[in-house]
Amino acid sequence: MAEDHGSSRHMSASQKELGDEDARVVRVGDAARTNERLDFAGNAVRTAKYSPLTFLPRNLLEQFHRLAYVYFLVIAVLNQLPQLAVFGRGASVMPLAFVLAVTAVKDAYEDWRRHRSDRAENGRLAAVLSPDAAGGAQFLPTKWKHVRVGDVVRVVSDESLPADMVLLATGEPTGVAYVQTLNLDGESNLKTRYAKQETLSTPPERLASAVIRCERPNRNIYGFQANLELEGESRRIPLGPSNIVLRGCELKNTAWAVGVVVYAGRETKAMLNNAGAPKKRSRLETHMNRETLFLSAILVVLCTLVAALSGVWLHTHEEELELAQFFHKKDYLKRDDNNDYENYNYYGIAAQIVFIFLMAVIVFQIMIPISLYISMELVRLGQAYFMIRDTKLFDESSNTRFQCRALNINEDLGQIKCIFSDKTGTLTQNKMEFRCANIDGVDYSDIARQRPAEGDRIWAPKISVNTDQELVKLIRDGGDTEQGRQTREFFLALATCNTIVPMVTDGPDPKKKVIDYQGESPDEQALVSAAAAYGFVLVERTSGHIVIDVLGEKQRYDVLGLHEFDSDRKRMSVIIGCPDKSVKLFVKGADSSMFEVIDKMLNSDVIQATEKHLHSYSSLGLRTLVIGMRELSQEEFQEWQMAYEKASTALLGRGNLLRGVAADIERNLRLLGASGIEDKLQDGVPEAIEKLREAGIKVWVLTGDKQETAISIGYSCKLLTRDMTQIVINSRSRDSCRRSLDDAITMVNKYQSFSTDPQLRVPLALIIDGNSLVYIFDTDWEEKLLWPQILPWVNSDFWFLCCWFMAIGTTRGWPT
Repeated sequence: MAEDHGSSRHMSASQKELGDEDARVVRVGDAARTNERLDFAGNAVRTAKYSPLTFLPRNLLEQFHRLAYVYFLVIAVLNQLPQLAVFGRGASVMPLAFVLAVTAVKDAYEDWRRHRSDRAENGRLAAVLSPDAAGGAQFLPTKWKHVRVGDVVRVVSDESLPADMVLLATGEPTGVAYVQTLNLDGESNLKTRYAKQETLSTPPERLASAVIRCERPNRNIYGFQANLELEGESRRIPLGPSNIVLRGCELKNTAWAVGVVVYAGRETKAMLNNAGAPKKRSRLETHMNRETLFLSAILVVLCTLVAALSGVWLHTHEEELELAQFFHKKDYLKRDDNNDYENYNYYGIAAQIVFIFLMAVIVFQIMIPISLYISMELVRLGQAYFMIRDTKLFDESSNTRFQCRALNINEDLGQIKCIFSDKTGTLTQNKMEFRCANIDGVDYSDIARQRPAEGDRIWAPKISVNTDQELVKLIRDGGDTEQGRQTREFFLALATCNTIVPMVTDGPDPKKKVIDYQGESPDEQALVSAAAAYGFVLVERTSGHIVIDVLGEKQRYDVLGLHEFDSDRKRMSVIIGCPDKSVKLFVKGADSSMFEVIDKMLNSDVIQATEKHLHSYSSLGLRTLVIGMRELSQEEFQEWQMAYEKASTALLGRGNLLRGVAADIERNLRLLGASGIEDKLQDGVPEAIEKLREAGIKVWVLTGDKQETAISIGYSCKLLTRDMTQIVINSRSRDSCRRSLDDAITMVNKYQSFSTDPQLRVPLALIIDGNSLVYIFDTDWEEKLLWPQILPWVNSDFWFLCCWFMAIGTTRGWPT
């Protein structure tokens, strides 16, 4: 769950709302007034590194990061002095000039392509709402670079968004818009964004008096805090991440969407996260820089020795210098006014020692040959050519070849020692399939009872799900029993507690409709499809209600509140107004989080049975979720509603306030059951990991699953083998973590003492959770973990599993 839903960004705990002097004030449809006090950034973007004026100095500065180039430049400059000209002046400059020119041409070509891409991007057309001669307004084509903050923009299906915009209306009656964020976060799943009901039915030209107050531009693509003021509305309408669409995304499966620009150009979240092309240096290049420094030191020593010995010789033969062979003190072809011979470039012994030192530098310059660097560039080019043309590095599914984008790091491919990999979507297909469930303590995981969904159904989910026949019978015929009611509540929770949006399409049978569930989380898609297979079909969603076909009867449920999943709570909840006027709270999340809010006094036997089944599901490698609920009284709901409205309209500290409101309502839950979802490995993953381990490469795997699930996945992908000895560090306190770490070090030393031959050592596997890592990195135990006791010895059989590491690591500022 942690790695699927992303991280929750911590905001300040202050409850003070931002005023006009602190917040960005955007007047809808009035870019002139929006930009009159503060001239916000235009929408033109620039990704190129150079301009015609800055190309030469910046490019030379970057190239001279190579210390050898500095050395060759010094040699060339020294050789230009008449007193030191050992070689021809032009000949000494040509090799360095050639290398610099070739690299500059390559960099200039790459930057020209960036300029061309920028011009194409800035020149694209967007439909911007503009006043016409008749006093009305219409959408006119406008170049992207002329779009300003406050402009109202209309985007049609399959078009890219020109700026970060708050949605005002969409082509869907429910106000939903589907966007693809592949260019932002690499995820191909369609995300759902919503226009507020208050603006959905109002024409954009009538929103001229509307004002949006939002936070300052920041890099967090998953967060947004703002509120909207409409004329005639007494309260501020809260806006969140589900109401904003970002530049770089594409509108999909939606006829059109209208929004107001709140961030443009370099202030958009996409551009703030674009730090430009990183400067990458290979290990060989770094090593060559060190060798250059070492050889330069030797060169200085040799030249100093030559200059010192020359100084001794000059001092010894000071009286004989005028007649010395191979040494010219006087120029016998020229006389001065006193009829004496003039000095032949002689400035005294001290100056001669300096000149001899510099001449020695020029003579010994071959110690660092520039031809080596020319050869290295040619070798890199040849490596890139052969890698690109390698037929074994071709992906038939996407019809793409291997691409070498950085010529200066390809030699590092043969020096990789560690691979740090995510699990979901990297090792696995990220296509979840509902496999089993525990409902009211009863296990429904018998594969022999599972069959494809049957019967004359009007609605059919696009993702097929095998159903447990005993469970199907219980749902249809056991509605009057306690187990039957629990089962219906369980699948109702799966159908309601999510952010999935259904898309109804015609199937091959004209009497049946196919529902394609679109959502950010594949887990939710699998759960909603499972609920549909068992007769609880989500057929419609708006920002205010959902419609569920319950065993053939359509029922409307009002969505009164929603607390989305975050990495602190590790759960999400929804408050539903049911057709019988009751108000119910449904919550789902990780077992470690859910059992903290489950009322253990209600039915302890059910809780124990559920924990046992969860362990069984995890051992099979399934992803598990726990589902709970409770019915709210009108007093509880009204109290929550006031607190939620106050927290959701705050600009500063909204995240912490909403988490506090969620914690107050998510308590004393009744356990409904748990689910098991399978995420299959991609083809070839076990074989690839086995080959990596045979090559001596350490493989680290990051996962947000339970520890049992992680171990099961480790065996299935051949990251773990049966002959490995597992070292587990899974602690709940600092003291127990310290003891576990000491025990691990003792175990490593014990196995290390058995044999000094690395090939005969017992293979080890390290399993450590996120809490233990926090304890270790917050103290001075980090050196115990990293060096020299544990990690260096585990060699190629070392692997890494971290439970809920993504949530903890993000809060500590680690890269996600």
